[in-house]
Amino acid sequence: MTSMPQPEVEGSLRRVAIVGTGLIGTSIAMAAARAGSEVVGWDADAPTLAAAADRGALRPAASFEDAVADADLIVVATPILAVGEVVATALRTAPDAIVTDAASVKGRIIADVAAAVDDSELLARFVPGHPMGGSERSGPEHASASVVDGIVWVLTETDDVDEDRVGSLERWVARLGARPVRLDPDRHDRLVAMVSHLPQVASTSLMGVAAVEEADEPDILLLAAGGFRDLTRLAASQPTLWSDILVANRDQVAAAIDAFVAHLHDIRDRILGDDAQGVESVFAEAKVARLGLAAKPTVRAGVAVWQVEIPDRPGALARITAVLGEGGVNIEDLQIVHSPEGGRGTVHVTVAAETADATADVLEGAGYDPIRLA
Repeated sequence: MTSMPQPEVEGSLRRVAIVGTGLIGTSIAMAAARAGSEVVGWDADAPTLAAAADRGALRPAASFEDAVADADLIVVATPILAVGEVVATALRTAPDAIVTDAASVKGRIIADVAAAVDDSELLARFVPGHPMGGSERSGPEHASASVVDGIVWVLTETDDVDEDRVGSLERWVARLGARPVRLDPDRHDRLVAMVSHLPQVASTSLMGVAAVEEADEPDILLLAAGGFRDLTRLAASQPTLWSDILVANRDQVAAAIDAFVAHLHDIRDRILGDDAQGVESVFAEAKVARLGLAAKPTVRAGVAVWQVEIPDRPGALARITAVLGEGGVNIEDLQIVHSPEGGRGTVHVTVAAETADATADVLEGAGYDPIRLA
């Protein structure tokens, strides 16, 4: 990483240009506007840009050049195959702006930009990024500033990028309500292959297997319960978007698939070997890991924190607070852990330590399954 005398970049990144106004681009625009930035947007697809503008997220620009003129920050949220060239054009067109992207693969993007830009001074202003939010839905009509709330927003460092600009972007991301995290590009691609790209493959494959079986068993999907629906939710994602992502991260995705297949084979062999204890141990280890997945809150002395899952529907939060109130439990603090996933949410309920057991009894009596975090 290099550091060289540059124009002042901290400020507050007041003027933000969003290039690509789909779900994630428009969601970032809405969060930036909420944080006080002036947001201008442009998209090659005019109806998509108009829909983003209708959400009140941004002022639509007449052209790419108009969008990025005088920008302090340019966020490129186009389809992954276009990101490299758009970033390169942005660096050349807006000589003072920090440029970042929202693609879920970093190695390919960094290589594409380096191939298109042979100028270290330009590359010093490019900070590759990946906001880890979204959903299986697409388009600006499904965008929301809440998509950004509480998410990890990865920033990756290259040999050319200027440290001051990375820091400036980190502070802007935090102002939006996200959590900036720095990762090496290769490490990022390996980790997201396992926790983001592989789930998409697994969900799509499971739905595909069921669809093939449905050809001979038309009633099979009538039997699909909540577990099947949860696991196949991602299969409703946009095919072109995901095929481009998976191919762009092909080596890491292939390694993740190989590891998953090996794990499936291990479970299959335990089942065929009548090894009920071995199957149980696999499930037990996975359960422990899953229960530790939710973010743990900062805990002060003298309190207990319970994690409770609630359905994502109107009145769900009101019900849990009413249940606790009727049970005589005083809530010290309550935190909703936002997730880009749908279907359910997680609540952290903080109570006085001496009421921890009573709180659990009240929650369990109302049908909840609380997990103590602290």
